[in-house]
Amino acid sequence: MSTPRTSTALTDQPIPVRTKLAAAWTSFMFLYAYVDILNFFTPGAVQDILDGKVFEFALSQTFSTTALTLMAVPIFMILLSMTLPARTSRIANLIVASIYVPVTVFNLAGASWLYFYGLGVVLELILLALIVRYAWTWPRTAPSAAGPDSETVRAQQQV
Repeated sequence: MSTPRTSTALTDQPIPVRTKLAAAWTSFMFLYAYVDILNFFTPGAVQDILDGKVFEFALSQTFSTTALTLMAVPIFMILLSMTLPARTSRIANLIVASIYVPVTVFNLAGASWLYFYGLGVVLELILLALIVRYAWTWPRTAPSAAGPDSETVRAQQQV
């Protein structure tokens, strides 16, 4: 005889802000990279690379260093979002995500496949908006109204 299965509700555990930020930066980084990778399937893209240019830009050490830097920033933001002190992490996320908005929009420059690149840019902008929102609304701890009592302060000073 089988016992009837009881249905229990799943509980949503609160997700820490740091985890949300790291997940959003990870998603951004993958999307950013995959748009570039999928670009190789655009007719003429590989030939242009073999001819020494990407979009309107000449391939050079400067171009490659700039591209690596633009990719490294979101990669490091994954780590920094998890490890920096809360206040510093919040500020870094607000600043870097805000800087990446025009950088992301600039990626449309010279794009011939506007649906493809437009979708990539819109998705990246959504992720950047989430990052700004998560960082902007980072929960704060209210200071104690009474403050630490004199016993606690004395005990901390003696250690």
